[in-house]
This record gives sequence, C-alpha cells and structure tokens, in this order.
Amino acid sequence: MKTALVTGGGRGIGRAVAARLLADGWRVVVADRDADGPPGARTVRCDVSDEAAVQGLVAGIEAREARLDGLVCNAGFGITKPLAQLSLAEWNSVLGTNLTSIFLLARATEKLLRAANGSILTIASTRAHQSEPNSEAYAASKGGIVALTHALAASLAPVRVNCISPGWIRTKGPAPSAEDHAQHWAGRVGQPEDIAAAAAFLLGPDSGFVTGTELVIDGGMTRKMIYI
Repeated sequence: MKTALVTGGGRGIGRAVAARLLADGWRVVVADRDADGPPGARTVRCDVSDEAAVQGLVAGIEAREARLDGLVCNAGFGITKPLAQLSLAEWNSVLGTNLTSIFLLARATEKLLRAANGSILTIASTRAHQSEPNSEAYAASKGGIVALTHALAASLAPVRVNCISPGWIRTKGPAPSAEDHAQHWAGRVGQPEDIAAAAAFLLGPDSGFVTGTELVIDGGMTRKMIYI
C-alpha cells in the first residue's frame, strides 16, 4: 500500500490532503505539533523544524510502514507585525517551520522516496508573488519554498518534486462575504478540498511527467489587473 507523510496534517489544508489520500487508498502518517490527523491516519507529534525530531519521524516510518511514496510538506505559520517589531527569533521560527523543515524532510526521506519511485509536494502560497504589509517572514519563507522545490527536483531526479501555491483558502474564521467570493474569477473563495484534489493529482501516476512545477490555485486572483 502506498504511504504518504503529511506535515501539518491536523487541520486546514494538511488535514484535507490527508483525508483525500486516505479516501484514495493511501496509508497516511500525519506529523503535527498539536493536532490529530483525520480518522485512519497515524499521527506523530513532531516539530518539523527540529532536525532530531525529523530524523526520529522518518525512522519511525521506515520501521512501521517500511516505505514512503509521497511526502507532503505543508506545515507552516506566519507572524504579522511591523518590521521594526519583528524579532530575529520570530523570523527564524517562521523560516524554520515553513522552509527549513522541507530541507530536513527531503534529506531524511530521500532513500525511502528513491526506493518507492515516490514524489514530494510542497505547499507554498501566492504570497511568494504578492504581499501585504508586515508579512516579511511569511513571504520570504513561501518564496523560498518555490525556489527550493525546483532545486530539489533537479537534485533528487527522478524523484518528482512539485509545489502548490494556494490563494485564499478558507480554513477558519468567519464566512467570506458575497464580495469576497465575487472578487475571484472562479466566483468563490477556495476550500481545502480544492488543494487536496490537486495534491492527489501531483502525487499520483497521472502526473508522472510533471516535476519542478508550481501550480497556483487561487481562483484567478494573481492574474487580475487591479488599479486603485
């Protein structure tokens, strides 16, 4: 049975990806600091920015599942505050979880992924291409993910490495307004399942000729011409 590791799989996009893979017949291991994965997944408490924790996570998969076909690097968070107030520790914490973790995970899983002819999927953001004020750490991490994705695709070939950059995906908070939906060319704000469907494709056999690619899923927002 194919096995996937989904980081940050306890909530939001990661949970939807894990649930979709389970529905598609995958065995799924979820790594999350403080939330359980969907029913049917094996959850491991793990800080993926910590090298020793990542090594232990992958060793556990090698011992228990004995294979790894898909790595989904979804764990991430942001800190929004004025640049002058952003501490170096806060900067490093965002970069560590969002970006450095992908390096640690790719390095630790390379042997298993090569053995299974597997693939890696990273989750970046349209914030890699456009910004709001006070988002330096998050934007830098997501831009780094896009670049790291194609670098890994070159280094790990024929292991495939691809990236999804979501736009506005509603994972929590109040329901979007009619205006929020209408501003998207697709006519609505995105749902985690939109990303999960694309993830299933990029991890599956139908995408065998796709690698080093960033797939933007944002309802058309980054292509809109907006003047104020």
